[in-house]
Amino acid sequence: MPTNTAAVTGYDPQRVEDALRQLAPKWTTGIVHTIAKYGPEIRVRDLAQYFPTVGAPFMSKRLATMQEAGLLQRDAAFDRWAPYRLSQQALTLGPVYRSLVQWSSEQIDRSPQGRYDRIEDALNRLEPANTTKVVQLLAENGSMRFTHLAEAVGIYPQGLTRPLARLQEDGLVARAGTRHGDPYTLTEAGQALGPVYAAVQRWDDRHSVASSVPVPTAVRTLTGPVLGGDGFRTAAALRRSAVPAALFSHSPQPQPRTAAPSAASPSRGR
Repeated sequence: MPTNTAAVTGYDPQRVEDALRQLAPKWTTGIVHTIAKYGPEIRVRDLAQYFPTVGAPFMSKRLATMQEAGLLQRDAAFDRWAPYRLSQQALTLGPVYRSLVQWSSEQIDRSPQGRYDRIEDALNRLEPANTTKVVQLLAENGSMRFTHLAEAVGIYPQGLTRPLARLQEDGLVARAGTRHGDPYTLTEAGQALGPVYAAVQRWDDRHSVASSVPVPTAVRTLTGPVLGGDGFRTAAALRRSAVPAALFSHSPQPQPRTAAPSAASPSRGR
């Protein structure tokens, strides 16, 4: 039976899962990382050079999806080629990313690897449907048999077979015995997910509350020469904002920007 599972309970599993799914698609973390490092804003063609295996057309679609998810912003109404910049949601992802890195490095894989590759790997393990609910149920009950677990999740047993097998492969859940019908329990990695869920729900709470409050937007007066090249530079200057240096860093101290960018390595394939 898990010895310290209280920290894994007390969260809304559906909200946590929805937030994780928002962050999990491949390249999302790398794109946030790249804009944070080389931004504060980057055009599609410039961003694509950091992901040579992706290509500009796919990158454009990926950025549009991230904009719909609320992670990116751009002023296409003023410039059809307007660059993308991180939204406030993305700018506050630091605690979530740090919790994922710490959990992964301590519980999943202690070998050295790129920071955003590790984050994407952790997100891929945690975002599948019903993962958060299964972890929460096992944390609350210590161990559960397959049929009881499926009933508590609210799905047919056949629908839980593959997700539970993946949870075992990903190291979050284990069988309490070797016989068919033996109950399932959380592994140490599953028990250690409390700080991750806490960071994700705090991030989601922050922006769920903020989204209900109208935010005044900057008013731009477009007259005469504003529509020319100088006007676009003016619009770009208005929309620029500083990117927190600690977004991908353990240290709260600001880090110097790298003048010469290097190509980002692709993350682990799914």
